[in-house]
Amino acid sequence: MTSTAPDKAPAVRHSARADITFTFALAIGLYLAWLVRNVLLIVYVSALFAVVLLPVVNGIRRVRLGQWHPNRVIAILVLFLIVGGAAALFFTFAVPPVVSDLRQFAGELPTRGPQLLLRAQQLPFIRHVDLSALNAKIQDVASNSASYLLVSLTNWASKIFDLLTGVILTVYFMLEGEHAYEWFLSFVPLDQRDRLNRTLQRAEVRMGKWLLGQGLLMLILGVTSTVVFVLLKIRYAYALGVLMGIFNIIPIVGALITVSLALVVAAIDSWGRVLGVLIFYMIYAQLENSLLTPRIMKSSVDLAGLAVLIALLLGAALAGVTGALVSVPTAVLVAVLLEEYFVKTKDPVPETAPQSPFPKA
Repeated sequence: MTSTAPDKAPAVRHSARADITFTFALAIGLYLAWLVRNVLLIVYVSALFAVVLLPVVNGIRRVRLGQWHPNRVIAILVLFLIVGGAAALFFTFAVPPVVSDLRQFAGELPTRGPQLLLRAQQLPFIRHVDLSALNAKIQDVASNSASYLLVSLTNWASKIFDLLTGVILTVYFMLEGEHAYEWFLSFVPLDQRDRLNRTLQRAEVRMGKWLLGQGLLMLILGVTSTVVFVLLKIRYAYALGVLMGIFNIIPIVGALITVSLALVVAAIDSWGRVLGVLIFYMIYAQLENSLLTPRIMKSSVDLAGLAVLIALLLGAALAGVTGALVSVPTAVLVAVLLEEYFVKTKDPVPETAPQSPFPKA
């Protein structure tokens, strides 16, 4: 009787050797990814924004002038011209009062800061708190504003370089993303490829609607808050209004940060203005949650508030402000994948012909 044990031994040794090799390769890959995590983050954010901007580009491509309609390159150029024109209008009309407010704030910081702390110490729950250390810090920032400005400019120069790199990568993803997408799908088995393709198509549609909806919410909050701050005669009203609109791209957290800053500035002059800011934000929050967000965002993004908050916390913990910025569209992508592969529904999504999210020019 012939034994089969010797025949199985080489296969077992080969399997063990392959597992060990794969483990070491995975560990080395993760280590290298950690070393270049900043670059990978820029690539991921660029690819994400390319996906969410594609509906806009496709909308421009559907415009027809007689028999002519723009191809993808012209559509991207038109998109950048629109963004550039909006930026030019913003810098022409909005930036000068913002700069004036910031200059006034820097000049008044040495005197307004201690006045605010004295006013805060009149509150019952802060009366017995020693704020001398905070006062000393404010005086230090005011007296060394030049050095702080230099450090800030250095950091901003790095951020601007990363931003320009991200913009260039976003353009390349919109132009050549189809090839990268097909290369990615080539790693998926053929019997699963069409299903994954349809799932990513649904995610792309929802992510694109998120960007448009979020931009509209930013504009509404920025304009209304600027008008209210001007009517309340709050210092640095234009700067605060612009910050309210910009920071609103980070849902929930961004508005809370800028409202807290507006409350601090309003407290410099009177508690009545603090009350006015609180009333305004409470009314706006109710309108946004009950009217604006359901009509603009909920129907398209379809994410629960708890899911958005958890995504924000995870994104901020992993990558700071940038992580919080892309946390919601990333959560949309994860939600669509979970719904397709893990959530069991009675009515399956009807199958359609597969199509790349990067349409051919």
